[in-house]
Amino acid sequence: MIPDALLVLSFGGPEGPDEVRPFLENVVRGRGVPPERLDAVEAHYQHFGGVSPINARNRELIAAVRERTDLPVYFGNRNWYPLVEDTVAEMARDGVRSALVFATSAYGGYSACRQYHEDIRRARKAVGEDAPRLTKLRHFFDHPAFVRANADAVRAALASLPPAQRAGARLVFTAHSVPVSADEAAGLPEEGGHRYSRQVAEAARLVAANLGVADYDVVWQSRSGPPRIPWLEPDILDHLDALHAGGTRAVVVAPVGFVSDHVEVVWDLDNEAAEKAAELGMGFARAATAGPDPRFADMVVELIAEHVHAAAPRALSRVPRAGCTVDGAPCAVGCCEPVRRPARHS
Repeated sequence: MIPDALLVLSFGGPEGPDEVRPFLENVVRGRGVPPERLDAVEAHYQHFGGVSPINARNRELIAAVRERTDLPVYFGNRNWYPLVEDTVAEMARDGVRSALVFATSAYGGYSACRQYHEDIRRARKAVGEDAPRLTKLRHFFDHPAFVRANADAVRAALASLPPAQRAGARLVFTAHSVPVSADEAAGLPEEGGHRYSRQVAEAARLVAANLGVADYDVVWQSRSGPPRIPWLEPDILDHLDALHAGGTRAVVVAPVGFVSDHVEVVWDLDNEAAEKAAELGMGFARAATAGPDPRFADMVVELIAEHVHAAAPRALSRVPRAGCTVDGAPCAVGCCEPVRRPARHS
């Protein structure tokens, strides 16, 4: 398929104090999240002036991709402006008949993959018969460029620690936690399943291998559900306590589950986790996310080439990946079904 354009599709985030509450209400619409939970999350955003970094990082990515391709590149979000429905309508007005979609998540799972298919379907339905044909690009958790960008970010973080702490620093990978039931639903039966946690673990393994590190941890962050519902564990804060009890003097935290900074990264890691480490007297360094690395934009162009030029996909593992579908179709019946839970923030 030779596309007319590329659509960068993301989660969205507020860009001012007055936008925070409406944004959060968009995120949790229909989920029955109590107002006091929104109050707590809103406070995180207001700590940063009501601005999430995510839209700015996406605009930087779009600028970098535009430098590398002749395709027009559009920007749409699930939960905040520019909303994907508005962007797809703009694409139709511009005469775009077919486009590729790069969703800003490396992984499978409901919110990381299937919900982007739903966003595509919803936007096309809103536009009607003039809506362009939209093909979502695949998961890329094991793409060499993604792995190397994350590995170099860890190297830079490690180098920021005082020399006396570097040799014994523990490498800890983090990703957004999800309910265990949602993780178990994330898979394609005919491919042996591609659970979200399995893909995250593989990305961490590949990054650690690039670094020559054999012993590391994979932990989770940003859970928002009621305590009675099991979520992926251990939580990053609990894990820091355990590491301290075991004598660890410093940690390098690598948010391999995220492609760019947003509130869950800068609050949960740069504030809460960093403060916890300081309380424990542990050295702490947080690796950058992969998105700003020039190789990330190179990867996006390479994913485009897989369709335009039938280029062979590059991957460093055999862990199942999917995600590439047309017009918001699910990868398979029952794949990554939604689980009712409070939403994450971004």
